[in-house]
Amino acid sequence: MIDPVLDISASVRAAVVAVLGAAGESADLAIHRSEHADYQADVALAVARLLKRPPKEVAAAIVERLPPSDVLSDARVSGPGFINLNCRPEYLAMQLDRMRADSRLGIESALHPDTTVVDFSSPNLAKEMHVGHLRSTILGDSLARILDCLGHRVIRQNHLGDWGTPFGMLIEHMLDEGAAGNNDVRELSAFYRAARLKFDGDPQFADRARRRVVLLQSGDPPTLEHWRRLIDATTSHIDALYKQLHVALSRDDIAGESLYNPRLEGIVGELERAGLARSSDGAVCVFLPGFVSREGQPLPLIVRKQDGGFGYAATDLAALKHRLQALRAHRVLYVVGAPQSQHFAMVFDTARRAGWVPEGARLEHVAFGSVLGQDGKELKSRAGGAVSLSALLDEALLRARAIVDERSSSLEEGERARIAEIVGIGAVKYADLASDRIRDYVFNWSRMLTFEGNTAPYLMYAYARIRSILRKAGVDAATPASGPAAVRIDSPAERALALEILQFPGTLARVGETLQPHRLCQQLFRTATAFSGFYDACPVLNAEPAVRSSRLALCKLTARVLARGLELLGIDVPESM
Repeated sequence: MIDPVLDISASVRAAVVAVLGAAGESADLAIHRSEHADYQADVALAVARLLKRPPKEVAAAIVERLPPSDVLSDARVSGPGFINLNCRPEYLAMQLDRMRADSRLGIESALHPDTTVVDFSSPNLAKEMHVGHLRSTILGDSLARILDCLGHRVIRQNHLGDWGTPFGMLIEHMLDEGAAGNNDVRELSAFYRAARLKFDGDPQFADRARRRVVLLQSGDPPTLEHWRRLIDATTSHIDALYKQLHVALSRDDIAGESLYNPRLEGIVGELERAGLARSSDGAVCVFLPGFVSREGQPLPLIVRKQDGGFGYAATDLAALKHRLQALRAHRVLYVVGAPQSQHFAMVFDTARRAGWVPEGARLEHVAFGSVLGQDGKELKSRAGGAVSLSALLDEALLRARAIVDERSSSLEEGERARIAEIVGIGAVKYADLASDRIRDYVFNWSRMLTFEGNTAPYLMYAYARIRSILRKAGVDAATPASGPAAVRIDSPAERALALEILQFPGTLARVGETLQPHRLCQQLFRTATAFSGFYDACPVLNAEPAVRSSRLALCKLTARVLARGLELLGIDVPESM
């Protein structure tokens, strides 16, 4: 993999071993980018504690023992014991040329690829998708793209809510009203709200709805026929939204709750035989050590309810067992909101105790926060309900179109409409992905659609500006470079841009482990910002031939990095703006 940190680490590791002996092999080097040098290492602070010597003295000893290197031009001690490290310009140029010649931009495929299941989006059918589904859909799609790029076998799973109590409620309401189902998802959503009001206010109706769920789960043919009509009414709705969002989920990826229904009774029996599940107040529950209620009472994971129906805990256990044993997953990711953390901790613990999890398999809850309105509360519509995802995307397109019309009035109508779609959808997605997923973030149209700061429009404009330069120079932007080295690193602005470009492969590899797409967004933003500084300081088209060739090569490589990075986030780029 092309990553200067790897080469620098080798030199620093040799010096640390020279100072510390064999124990230096396991020392945490923690080499990172710095404002004070190309890179900085703080390993001396940790080593000093082991040696009981002043950190500055240890840092000086490490610098003294750095082996001769084609990578580093100098190393200096700074502050309380930091080591500032600068790279040779020739080394940076060589790395850039390697990256230019590689169609994968220096991204290495995993030596030991995992089969990774990514469970994401998972809307409830029979009603509209809303803003609450936005983060799971966007985050999951991005992580699936990144892991696939890193060489893993990715299996997307859309665990649709197509089973359970809501469908018993809807079917009973359909029968009461004599309705045959409606293909308009908005009318179906209104129908759902009416059914919910009746369920909450009429105990007899609620009992009938629960009995209908049992009939559904037992395979009653008339009930299944009503259920299929409800499913058909909303599947096309989610397909259209995925297409508009450029999310790589198809009907082949659907693995809804209904898929696992035939296996639920067997799951309960297996847990009972293993001594993990037992009867409690008429329900069958798993009680796990360490999980208690606020009152300090043992907290149940309910796998079969009192009425004989199955809750989503049973479905999640069946799905997890299927993914580990039938799909042979080494890694299972659940891109689900943070409030479900305890639920997944209990499901994972149960699966381990049941012996379903092979040694080395990783089960990870990719938790995320909420989308908030300007008032700091969960984003709601003016009527106080959840914001429809369709309405949100329609507004994104309208707002983006107004901006594009103002900035690019000379373009043809069709081109402006195409750019507005790319900008509007990309802005919504990038604003979500650029936020640390575990935190809530405030949905702000003005901030996400601005051409300044860490936004999709800013990155898109940087890309479009580079493409304009390349068109004027007659350079083919689509193909990787070949032939002898052409890049020279002479100016501070060229150096700053080179250092950011070279972070791309390593950043991507780290995102594949940490599952934090915002770190890729940060790296792309730094790259675009460094390009802006380069563009202002370094003439390209009017430079002398050798310099012009080098700077065009830097421009082209920057464009490829920005386009590839945004593509892995599920975001398109316009060729002009």
